[in-house]
Amino acid sequence: MKNILVAIDFSKNAEHALEYALLFAGKMDAGIHLIWVDNTMSDESVTDTIEGDLRREKKSYMKSLIEKYQPQLEGRKIKVLFRKGRVYQEITKAARHVDADLIFTGTHGVSGYEQYWIGSNAYRIVTQAPCPVVTVRRDYEISEGINNILLPIDSSLETKQKLPYTCDLSIMFNAKIHLLIIYNTPLNVIRKRIDKIAAEAEVCLKEKSVKYVFEKLEANNVAAAILKYTEKHNIDLLTIMTDQGTTTANKFLGPYAQQLINNSMIPIMSLKAKDF
Repeated sequence: MKNILVAIDFSKNAEHALEYALLFAGKMDAGIHLIWVDNTMSDESVTDTIEGDLRREKKSYMKSLIEKYQPQLEGRKIKVLFRKGRVYQEITKAARHVDADLIFTGTHGVSGYEQYWIGSNAYRIVTQAPCPVVTVRRDYEISEGINNILLPIDSSLETKQKLPYTCDLSIMFNAKIHLLIIYNTPLNVIRKRIDKIAAEAEVCLKEKSVKYVFEKLEANNVAAAILKYTEKHNIDLLTIMTDQGTTTANKFLGPYAQQLINNSMIPIMSLKAKDF
């Protein structure tokens, strides 16, 4: 049984993230765990039996979410987890505990604000999580499927790690992959390395019979170029790596990951580089 973990803070952002998670759960034949983290300074422990009027209300709200969305899972379960502590730490622990394949969390971007923790903790969840994380804005209009997935390529070895995962998503949703190279350096050594990785990616896509298009761009601001591309080509999902190890020209997605998550109008799937 595959597992999806959805961060719930009782905001509209969070419920919107749950609705988007259901789209993936249907394709993955996965169950869903909802997690709420009590990040107050109280010493009370949070268990399945929640004490206090506020916590009883939150438990009741979780029950209403299950009643509303359970029928869409066709027999698979929605389960609830209550934790206490730092939000991103407890979500990370819970993801390991339930062996989550994906985490979904809402984000309000840099221009929005809600009095809940989900927006401010989204990027911390992304960088700490043991599995891929999907961030989605409340104002993103959820459709019945995913038709176009953007996969940017840089010159790092890690950039290739998102290729198999993105291919699986493409097959799952019968979506087209947009393989995108953005040159942000005049150094020929770096540009040739990017070209080589892109060529290897093309071979992989052809072997898996994945629909794709191949694009090349020149840009000084990589994040801005990616976001502009998503708008121009009606991209439904952007996949990126979150590695923060370097800010040099040969690995642009680490330094720009937070910019993308904060400013993207479409959902982003963030994958963390694994040890080789």
